[in-house]
Formats: sequence, C-alpha cells, structure tokens
Amino acid sequence: MAQRPLMPKASAVWLIENTSISFKQVADFCGLHHLEVVAIADGETLQNIKGFDLVSANQLSREEIEKAEKDKDYKMQLLEQKNYIVENTKRTKKYTPLSKRQDRPNAILWLLRNHPKLKDAQIARLVTTTNSTIEQVRNRTHWNSTNLSPIDPVILGLCTQVDLDTEVSKIKKDAEDTNTGRVKEKYISK
Repeated sequence: MAQRPLMPKASAVWLIENTSISFKQVADFCGLHHLEVVAIADGETLQNIKGFDLVSANQLSREEIEKAEKDKDYKMQLLEQKNYIVENTKRTKKYTPLSKRQDRPNAILWLLRNHPKLKDAQIARLVTTTNSTIEQVRNRTHWNSTNLSPIDPVILGLCTQVDLDTEVSKIKKDAEDTNTGRVKEKYISK
C-alpha cells in the first residue's frame, strides 16, 4: 500500500489550486479517482474545503512538485516522515475501563512468562494493578487461575508498546551494568 497524504481531499484541492500537475498525477498521489479530481477542479464537489498545504506540512517538497510539472508521467512521493514521540511531562493516573479490568490477570501472566525478570513494580505500573494480584497470579492462587491465558497487554490495550519496550530496556540495561561490573554510584549524604 502506497503512502497517502494526511488529508487526501484537502491535499488534492491545494494541488489543483497551486500547481500545474495533471489531474491523473493528483489522483494517483492522493489516492482518489481521476473523475473525483476532475469534479474538484470543476468546482462540483468540495467547494468549501480549504486546501491543505503539503509543502508547509513537510509532506511534499517543492522539487517533487517541479519534477511532476515537467514530466506528466512522474509519480510524486511523500517525504519520509520523522515520527516524534511526545512525552507527557505531567503524570496522570491511568483509568482502566471496567471491561478491560478483567483482562489484567491475563496480561500479568503474559508478562511473567515472556519477561520473567520484570520487577513487580514494573508490572504493576504497566498494567495498573496491585502487587498482591501479581503474587496471586505468580503463585497460581488467583481466584480465576484455572481460566487464565497469557495475552499481550498491548493487544488488550492495558499499556502501549512504547511503555512495554521502555520497561524491558531498563531490565536489559541493568543486566548489562551487572555483567560489565559497573556499579551505580550512590551518594551518601553526611
């Protein structure tokens, strides 16, 4: 599947208004039908849609547009997007819906089987559960332990893949520190 611009119809409006590329090129680039682009150009559809500037949004370069204007068979390509992960500086308590709370023990079991070196505090942070629930699942004393099946907490929607990867990388980093003999310095206040 080819990459498409963020807002294809608004992008098509902008390309029609601001460039001299062919309708077929606009249709191919935006993932629209050729006749739909012709209707947009004729003003039959999307009269009130404001064009989305692809150049200022860093989705398309001016050079790419110039190449397409010179060669009517040229297929424009989106610029490679750099995905930025915005970290939330304010830590808020995460709410887990009632329908997902019953899945917590399955997620705990998955974490215990696939990442046995995770600390209880890390599991509790990922799945937003208590240490006693983690112990009950680990010792198979949970009230529903016979029906538990390990399911990835990311698939269940209890945590994000980024959060899980962060916790796993902390384990690996700690393991490397102990293997290389590096000791974390602790400052003792006198």
